[in-house]
Amino acid sequence: MIVIGLTGGIGSGKSTVSNSFVDRGAILIDADQIVKELQQPGAFVHSEMVKQFGQGILNDDETLDRQAVAEIVFSDKDRLRQLNEIVHPPVNREIRSRIREQTDTDNLLVLDIPLLVEGILAGGPPRYIVSGILVVDAPSELAVQRLVEHRGFAEEDARARINAQVSRERRIELADFVIDNSVRLDELESQVALAFDWAKTLPDTDPTPEPPDENY
Repeated sequence: MIVIGLTGGIGSGKSTVSNSFVDRGAILIDADQIVKELQQPGAFVHSEMVKQFGQGILNDDETLDRQAVAEIVFSDKDRLRQLNEIVHPPVNREIRSRIREQTDTDNLLVLDIPLLVEGILAGGPPRYIVSGILVVDAPSELAVQRLVEHRGFAEEDARARINAQVSRERRIELADFVIDNSVRLDELESQVALAFDWAKTLPDTDPTPEPPDENY
C-alpha cells in the first residue's frame, strides 16, 4: 500500500481533489469525518467534550453544536488544547487502524488531514506515516470567497480562520507535490491526474503500530 497525506488551508478545495482521487480508485481516510463519527452522542469523545465544555455545546437532539464549540476554543489556546487532548488520541488510533487494514494490499490511500502540516511542525506525526505529502493550495482571497459563498461563513470569520492557520508558504515548503486550485475545473483535473501518477510511483508505506495515548 501507498499512503499519501493530503492537506491544505480551509477553503482550498481539498474535498474536490480527494473526490477525484477516489474516482481514480484511491481509498480515502478522512480525518474530519472520523472526528464526526467519534463525536456522535454516546461515543467517548462526545461525552468527554460535554464534561469539559458543558451542556451548552449540544443541540436539542444531543448532537454537538459545532459552532458553539468553535466559539469556545477558537480564540482561547488553553481551551483549544483541552479539546485537542480529548479528540486527537482516539482519532489518531482510528486513522492508524484503518491504514493497517490495508497493509497487504496494493491500494493507494489518501489520508486527508487538514492540519497535517501544523501537526508536523508541532512535533508529530513524523513524516514516515505517509510516503508523500500533497498540498492543495489556493490564494487567501479565493478561499475567503469560497467560504462565504459556499459554506455560509461571515467574511470576518473566514479571514480569521485562514489567518489562524499555518501560512501557505510554510505549507508549500513541506509539500512533495502541490496542486494549484485557483484554476478552472478542467485544469484542476489535469493536475490531479499528474498528482495521482506521482503518488503511484512512491515507495510503499510501512504501517505504524498502535500509538500510545498521545496527540498527533
